[in-house]
Amino acid sequence: MKKKHKPANWKKRFIILITINIVLIVLFAMFVYSPIPKTELEESSKEYKSENSSEFIVRTTKQNVNNLVNAYIDKLLVNSKHDYTINLEEDVQLLGELPIFSTSVPVLIHFDPVVQDNGDLVLEQKSISVGNLKLPNKKIMQYLKKYLPVPEWVIIQPDKESVYVKVSEMNIKSNFEVGVQRFDLDDNVIAFRIKVPYETLGIDVMDELQENETKDNNQESEPE
Repeated sequence: MKKKHKPANWKKRFIILITINIVLIVLFAMFVYSPIPKTELEESSKEYKSENSSEFIVRTTKQNVNNLVNAYIDKLLVNSKHDYTINLEEDVQLLGELPIFSTSVPVLIHFDPVVQDNGDLVLEQKSISVGNLKLPNKKIMQYLKKYLPVPEWVIIQPDKESVYVKVSEMNIKSNFEVGVQRFDLDDNVIAFRIKVPYETLGIDVMDELQENETKDNNQESEPE
């Protein structure tokens, strides 16, 4: 007996596939070309106005920071009898001279940098050597505080045997706000948060907000 063949259903499957493709294309077109509500556009355009600055993360290396810090120190020590430098290696090193007992003796201090939540930096003292003298670490830190010229935003703390660097209070002519985001000497990655106030760029957000509010009020008061 001859076997009966099932009727071919490829046409039915083809029609179903075409239908699915058409539906997907229509949905995609609706999603892409559908207009954005006006309220969303207005919120997006005014979002930046809720802040008065924008923040950027700048990454650099130990060598770049080393050069910048020592250039600042050289300017600070102009017309000064004191001399010291900062060296960033596996830790933070301060090399210089201190006036002790009517003479100057070489000093080398090793610090561990610790980043604070507010972007400041604490240098925790690890070890100190002052020539061949054997003095308590706290006493040497007192000499540092008394004789070593430092910027106003660098606080030497003998009792805590540390140096507090108020990076967030540095006086920068550009009016930028700077903070330490990462200070990893082992991986040679140092990152700073830099906030750029809009007013530095000549942008007054409050004036723009007032102008927009005035326009909105005028539009609302106009008769329909």
